[in-house]
Amino acid sequence: MDLALDGLHPIPVPIPYPMKFVNLVLIEGDGLVLVDTALDLPDARRAIERGLADHGARPDDLDAVVLTHHHPDHYGLAGWFEAQGVPVYMLDVAIERDHAWWSRFEPWLEQSTAHFREHGMPEAFIADLREVMEATRRRIRPPLNPRPLRDGEEVRLAGQRFTVHWTPGHADGHLVLLRDDGTLIAGDAILDRITPNVGKWVGSRPDPLGDFLNSLAEIRELEPVRALVGHYGPVIEDVAARTREIERHHEQRLAFLLERLAQGPRTAWELSLELFPQEGLSTAQRRFAWAETLAHLVHLERLGRVRALPETPVRFELVG
Repeated sequence: MDLALDGLHPIPVPIPYPMKFVNLVLIEGDGLVLVDTALDLPDARRAIERGLADHGARPDDLDAVVLTHHHPDHYGLAGWFEAQGVPVYMLDVAIERDHAWWSRFEPWLEQSTAHFREHGMPEAFIADLREVMEATRRRIRPPLNPRPLRDGEEVRLAGQRFTVHWTPGHADGHLVLLRDDGTLIAGDAILDRITPNVGKWVGSRPDPLGDFLNSLAEIRELEPVRALVGHYGPVIEDVAARTREIERHHEQRLAFLLERLAQGPRTAWELSLELFPQEGLSTAQRRFAWAETLAHLVHLERLGRVRALPETPVRFELVG
């Protein structure tokens, strides 16, 4: 498919993470709108400027920036665009909940530290992790006045018609954009080659994995003909098949945790080392492994399969 003919142009931007690139999407038509940004790093800014220049534009020529979610590789340069007069849009849920991660970072860092400790992270690891999180914050320019989009809202972006859909799970306030021809701008709601991280973070919704599985089902119900995704790809043609692959992946992880808990109570940290036994994971990757393990345990708890023992650090055990 020639995306240029459809007025959608993926712009790969380098990020210092294992995925190597984040795929932004330039919507071109009656104007220009950019979906997502990247980290506030010189290489990222140059890549975006080159990508826009390929279409005869500069950053301040954009009519708007739309953020699929608040994670650093999608959100980090939002304030840079806003400072150039470009309005920045996020889902209203993301403004209310997720935007505070970066606009009020210090309280969130302290709450996160308590959350890490509650679920079994070792103190030495927490100390390293705080340094990593503080370094990430220095690569982010939050928008000062993000503007809200709402679930189900129909919007015109560069003259093209899209519907906004709230797809929580990977992030509480994640959105996708469905164009009227069935093309889905999916952000990290689904991905090629890897599965989106689904973590239970401090202050996040009660059951992120349950949310995520419901979002996969909703994406299928939308019947998109293709999806532009945030990493790898950039296009997935059989969206329904990919959502089912991701569901099976999480079913396997849930079964693995039940099997391990049959051997006795464990903390989320202990189980994360078994669910993600790879050596050489970075501090940030190990944090994602822990958060995803905890999300699966919380989901099993809501299903009545496990329970959290009233102790610190929290251990989970099988029910029955």
